[in-house]
Formats: sequence, C-alpha cells, structure tokens
Amino acid sequence: MNKTSNYFEIIVGTFVLFCAIFFLFSSLRSTQVSDAKGYRLIAKFDNIDGINSGSDVKISGVKVGTVEEQILDEKDFRAVLKINLNNSVKLPSDSSAKISSEGLLGSKYLSISPGGDEENLKDGEEIQFTQSSVSFEDLLGKFIFGDKNKKEEDEKK
Repeated sequence: MNKTSNYFEIIVGTFVLFCAIFFLFSSLRSTQVSDAKGYRLIAKFDNIDGINSGSDVKISGVKVGTVEEQILDEKDFRAVLKINLNNSVKLPSDSSAKISSEGLLGSKYLSISPGGDEENLKDGEEIQFTQSSVSFEDLLGKFIFGDKNKKEEDEKK
C-alpha cells in the first residue's frame, strides 16, 4: 500500500462522516422535536384530513404552536386534536379553529382565529368553535361532474 491511497481513504472517510453527521442533524431538526413549553388545548373536528402530529398551528399566518396528538373520541366519533401553544399567546375563550392549507396542493395546518372575549382559555380547555378540513377531491368532483342537487333544482324551474 502506498501513502497516496491511505490519504485518499482518510479524506473519503472524513467526508462520509461529515455527511452522516449533517443528515443526522437535519433529520432531527425536521422532526420538530421540542421541549413542549407552553400550554395545551383541545379541539374536536368532524374531519382532520391532512393534519398529523407535528403539524403547525398558526394565527394570522404566524406559527404559534404544534399539533401534539390526534385521537378519536369514541363517544361521538369525532377527531380530537391536542395542541401545544406558546405561553406568550393567550387565546380568548371564544376563539375558533379551522383546518387550512398552504395553497391549492400545499400542506395543511391548524389556523386559529382569536375571539373577543375577556376571558382566556386555560391549559387543558377546549376550543369550542371548529371547522373541519375541506376535501380537495370532493370539491374537484363537484366541479368536474357538477352538483347533482343544483341540476335537480334547475330542472324544477
């Protein structure tokens, strides 16, 4: 073995090690692992298509928290989202939550519209006013095939 091949192997090995470290840190950052500082709220929806644990919670387009968990309420078969909000954000008790998307085919997030009540939601309380996810496939189907109810109403006229 000559010295040139040993140096080459050391350089390639170092490069591979740095690449592995880079991918490890970037994957840890993208998983949105946090220390869960803040307070937790609950919101119930009929449909939460596109929302997963780790999805953003935004107010006026600014990220203020994340979705921690999604479960099914076995009593009324509604989806329950447990969300974690920053302590600096104090939501009035009459605030509303809806599932929005970042464009036509973009990812979905939970959008909160603050209310005007003097009293704020506390840790563990529920956001009462919610609007479920709109299915893009259903809207596309109505656009392509038309709304059957609208055609029937037009025919009656």
